[in-house]
Amino acid sequence: MASGVLVNIKEEVTCPICLELLTEPMSLDCGHTFCQGCIIANNSESMMGQESSCPMCRISYQPENLRPNRHVTNIVEALREVKLSPQEEQKRDLCMRHGERLLLFCKEDERIICWLCERSQEHRGHQTFLLEEIAPEYKEKLQSALDRLRAEQQKAEKLEDDLAEEITSKLDQTKNELKSVQDSFEQLRGILASEELKELQRLEKEAAENFDNLAQAESELAQQRKLLRDLISDLEHRLQGSTVEMLQDVKDTMKRSKNFTLKKPKSLSTKQRRVFQAPDLRGMLEAFNELTDIQ
Repeated sequence: MASGVLVNIKEEVTCPICLELLTEPMSLDCGHTFCQGCIIANNSESMMGQESSCPMCRISYQPENLRPNRHVTNIVEALREVKLSPQEEQKRDLCMRHGERLLLFCKEDERIICWLCERSQEHRGHQTFLLEEIAPEYKEKLQSALDRLRAEQQKAEKLEDDLAEEITSKLDQTKNELKSVQDSFEQLRGILASEELKELQRLEKEAAENFDNLAQAESELAQQRKLLRDLISDLEHRLQGSTVEMLQDVKDTMKRSKNFTLKKPKSLSTKQRRVFQAPDLRGMLEAFNELTDIQ
């Protein structure tokens, strides 16, 4: 009974395009959900001929309206942790095309195949290995990719700490400069009111621009960390699972892991900031008094 419920749930979170569990689920305005990679590929094909439309109901949609489906993502992640029944485990180890056991690995396509696949035109002439023979090599590759991504994660955490420290420093600097401006103009409030206002506005605008840049950098770093966590989670799941789970669609995982490089976010401009110089209040006051005497 429970197994049947799991099968029904699995069907609900299966991509209608690739027929696999949804990866990075994206929902359309019509409510249908697809893998991010599948719907983007569908959108690219549609752009070549006509407007984008849902592969299920054919309702048109705007690509920029695609939105992540967090609820479905959570369900898929939970399903991946559920142990399948022996019958389902056996079925999962069978070739979907030929129904034979998946015992071989095609090195060119980096895919698990059966003996009939090996003899097909698609894989003819390709290097093939038994899963047990190739598993150590890919386990080492996946572990290496995981180690590199974990190192990138540490770099991301260091950048996040540096960014937080920079934000605090800029806050203190801005507060000090504002106080310096206010103290300087307090002596000649009536005479310098307009100048003080302009100086404060400049500082506030500069501070706002700085914090906007820092906020954007913080957001970019958070997005990179989210992608990094997802990649690490995928690699950990593969390394902890069965050989089939480790090698299933490993080509895409290896490609995404290899291509990921943490980019240091841009924060503040390196150009020299204009430092506030308090006016010569004494000299200005003397000049004002002399002007008053003349008048």
